[in-house]
Amino acid sequence: MTGVLQDPFHAGEQALQAEAGVRARMAEIGPKLVREHMPEQHRELFGKLPTLLLAALDAEGQPWATMVAGAPGFVSTPHERELAVALGPAPDDPVLALLAPGAPVGVLGLEPHTRRRNRMNGRVLAHAEGRLRIEVLQSFGNCPKYIQARQPLPRPPGPAPASQTLGPGLDATALALIARSDTAFIASASARAHSPGRSEGLDVSHRGGPPGFLRRREQGGQLWLELDDYPGNLFFNTLGNLAVHPQAGLLLVDYRDGGLLHLRVRAQLEGHDLRLAVLGGRWRPAVLPWCWSEAEPAPQFRP
Repeated sequence: MTGVLQDPFHAGEQALQAEAGVRARMAEIGPKLVREHMPEQHRELFGKLPTLLLAALDAEGQPWATMVAGAPGFVSTPHERELAVALGPAPDDPVLALLAPGAPVGVLGLEPHTRRRNRMNGRVLAHAEGRLRIEVLQSFGNCPKYIQARQPLPRPPGPAPASQTLGPGLDATALALIARSDTAFIASASARAHSPGRSEGLDVSHRGGPPGFLRRREQGGQLWLELDDYPGNLFFNTLGNLAVHPQAGLLLVDYRDGGLLHLRVRAQLEGHDLRLAVLGGRWRPAVLPWCWSEAEPAPQFRP
């Protein structure tokens, strides 16, 4: 039997909703919007995506984010309570190795050229022989705001250069990608993410802005990334998680050649804005089969 969640928000999310003066409203509409199953329109979107965002948690409580890819149809929904992913080779992916049966997982399906996106949080049912099966715990839609529109294009074939482990200062390639990025993805977890339930678990969310919206700061030898939090759906999923569990994973995509930059960060909230202390990361050049067209700025960022 399908249904809605009676209380889809945990204590961190509820506290920020109360601070914003929307707690009563979210308590009323949240159970109508956050479901324990995927509605048909969500299943339709997942089935035509060329990429999928995933989040996982390592043994130290560190969230990681990644993007996996394939020909449309590589993500399927056998039924409304299960999502399946056909995984290709993914050398040195920091997320896939963590997705053992029972592990929590955050999922974001985002179609950049239409700005459609849907979220799904759940737990791993099985992961073997290049196939990942996920049980749905939470499913809900997100608005198209702040998404830069891009068309996926096949990347010319060729071997991918070796991945690199990066220290907290990163390197010139990573810093250049940060400087030109207009999109980022954040993996965050509630304090009880290892035993996900109705309102606990992992999220992977989208952040967008004009190129350079991730501002670099150096303070006492520590590299910080700062970004404004633009008004969204008032769920406060990411910020609510970070309020109770400040470790997070940041993912940047090199849309020119399909590279992925995975960063370990520790979040500091300043109001609803974010400061992210960089702890290290991994650079995986040209690991996706896609590159993308030039971005069409989101309406919120057009002159």
